[in-house]
Amino acid sequence: MFLSVQFRKPQEFSAYRVFSVRVFTCGFYGVGENAYYFSIWFTNSKDKTVAWMANRDKPVNGKGSKLSLHRDGAFVLTDVDGSITWEANTRTTYVERAELLDNGNLVLKDSSGKVVWQSFDFPTDTLLPHQRFIKSKKLISILGRGNYGTGYFNFFFDTDNVLRLVYDGPDISSVYWPNVDFDAFGNGRTNFNSTRIAMLDEMGWFLSSDWLNFNGSDSGFGIRRRLTMDYDGNLRLYSLNIVSGLWTITWEAVRQLCSVHGLCGRNGICVYTPEPKCSCPPGYEMADPSNWNKGCKPRFSRICSSKSPQQVKFVKMRYVDYYGFDSSYSPGITLESCKMRCLEDCQCNAFSYRLTGDGKCFTKVELFNGYKSPNFPGVLYLKLPLSIETSEVVVLNGTNHTCKLGETTITIGLGTSSTLETRGRRVRWVYLYSFASVIGAIEMLFFVSGWWFLFRKSGIPDMVEEGYRVLSNHFRKFSYMELKKATKNFQEELGRGASGVVFKGVLADDRVVAVKKLGDAYLTEEVFWAEVSIIGKINHMNLVRMWGFCLEPKHRLLVYEYVENGSLDKHLFSGNVLGWNERFKVALGTAKGLAYLHHECLEWVIHCDVKPENILLDGEFEPKISDFGLAKLSQRDHNNSEMSRIRGTKGYMAPDWALNLPITAKVDVYSYGVVVLELVKGIRLSNWVAEDGDEQETELTRFIKVVKRKIQIEETAWVEDTVDTRLNGHFTRIQAKKMIEIGISCVDENRSKRPTMDSIVQALLECEDGLRILDQA
Repeated sequence: MFLSVQFRKPQEFSAYRVFSVRVFTCGFYGVGENAYYFSIWFTNSKDKTVAWMANRDKPVNGKGSKLSLHRDGAFVLTDVDGSITWEANTRTTYVERAELLDNGNLVLKDSSGKVVWQSFDFPTDTLLPHQRFIKSKKLISILGRGNYGTGYFNFFFDTDNVLRLVYDGPDISSVYWPNVDFDAFGNGRTNFNSTRIAMLDEMGWFLSSDWLNFNGSDSGFGIRRRLTMDYDGNLRLYSLNIVSGLWTITWEAVRQLCSVHGLCGRNGICVYTPEPKCSCPPGYEMADPSNWNKGCKPRFSRICSSKSPQQVKFVKMRYVDYYGFDSSYSPGITLESCKMRCLEDCQCNAFSYRLTGDGKCFTKVELFNGYKSPNFPGVLYLKLPLSIETSEVVVLNGTNHTCKLGETTITIGLGTSSTLETRGRRVRWVYLYSFASVIGAIEMLFFVSGWWFLFRKSGIPDMVEEGYRVLSNHFRKFSYMELKKATKNFQEELGRGASGVVFKGVLADDRVVAVKKLGDAYLTEEVFWAEVSIIGKINHMNLVRMWGFCLEPKHRLLVYEYVENGSLDKHLFSGNVLGWNERFKVALGTAKGLAYLHHECLEWVIHCDVKPENILLDGEFEPKISDFGLAKLSQRDHNNSEMSRIRGTKGYMAPDWALNLPITAKVDVYSYGVVVLELVKGIRLSNWVAEDGDEQETELTRFIKVVKRKIQIEETAWVEDTVDTRLNGHFTRIQAKKMIEIGISCVDENRSKRPTMDSIVQALLECEDGLRILDQA
């Protein structure tokens, strides 16, 4: 039963009065010295978080403004001068009273108690549990922290029936979620259901007619939640801690915040440093030092390059791209030809050149949605007048990175958790289309029955929860019997490690999966939720994808994608020789995966157990990092380095553990260094060997001593002597040399001298054949 606070007509409500229920408060919300908004906010939240606002774009004066319920049914907010600032459209209906319900809904009722108007029908930036979200509704962000005006980021049902995130700014409109490189089915959605209805329930489950289904990591009853379109362009699900009054992010749409369009304005570039921040390219400066929405402006007057080509130069910017606004696309052409296309076009401001197979040329007439990422396989060439001075090496993470919206300084990103929409994701089209056809036949049945139960006030029954599971094909809860059947009673063992045994299985929808049965020592809630909360919310082509979990009193299992070629150790240290190209691909892909965890997640993750056994290889020998059972979350805003126990595997563990130093991402860098050197040498360097006097040292220590000695005496063939002899000289010397140098620097006992994973990715990309050819061009 809903509690309510009400006032009856005729009555006035001044700017200094509020009325509240147990969970929500309704009244005049003050901002600054004398600006007030008629709002509903969470009573117990520390910062009085607003859930709804009537006059978000037109605050009223604190002295003399009032809210009135008139005899003719008008519900009106007037400013001090008597002008109407906001009004509920109820003048033609007899209204008896206004009530604030305990679910946060402000309603107007007639004498029979019928609701004739409700705030739930006019959401601002927040959706509350049981608030229906339909085709005519939008969640629109505020402008900035403390600035409640209507912002530029929208969450709504598009015309094709799919829920989307869109930047709708003064200059452009641009969709950025779900992944714009895929169609609806490629993103796990459907555009065939025209119902266009969605809802968040009390358990933290979101169910939508387009198959966007997700749940908070703390799903269950008794928690206050909100789904908010944040001012940084991310859609997030929050849970309220009643004791502290603080909010925790339990789900978010965008994992890599630089993929949000419009974040840094025209010409601006989003850079991970390692947190996402905005920067201006060479030759540009902030248009408004107080507001990144306005982007960057050129410090030069544009000239027509086709008429004066000798007055133009191109500045190379690695790993940078501007999404969209391509005036032309030309596959299979050389770098010089691409440059000429841009020179011949007066409107061309830059061109992007990618060498993924054949050269691909994209000329740009506008520079919007800029971002820099080590995962971008190309180079942007920025067209500038010859008179603009630029350095040979373009650095985007040095200055001008404070992002300001309005007058409030912010860092892009509010969160402590991380849904990567990566272009490299492989889509199993056969599965998706067969799945779509099956679901399409029973879709109406599920929605009719699911929504009928969903709207019941008594809670969410088992049938609705099952409906969620069926409709969600990305992440779900499995029963133990379901997984027992899928694995044929756990018959085919794929491997075993510190956290449990992994079995091969086939789900009812024909997906091949790997099911990990957690061992007795790992049946604690802490370890189980470590993997579920971390892997269940990240998505990168070099990280193993989690499909779901099983949580029953005596059974805890995790369900992952099946990776065809097993773990790296079975290929590297066996009789079958792993080729050099595959080894380099493993080194680069593993570095990209760790760089994402360390630098690009909104919640930093330290893996703590990087080793060949935890690097799986798919059918194309692309690496995928697995086994996050020991992983640690690293908070961005403070150095929380306390660990309950030493984690990792002997031989791959950094000395930081033994020295009781604060644990940082540099422990993963050390482990990665050992793996890279093992890729080069082809043997276990983590083993211990006996020396003279029965003293022991690792193969790694001895290996590094030998290599350093050869480098010191300038042996010309030191690289050839170091690389695995089983390759018979079939390797790329430049790549091998770079990998050895990186590996040695990674295992430095002084962790401050170890490189970061994003710098390692950049160094390895320089050695890739494609980018090396590009540099020579």
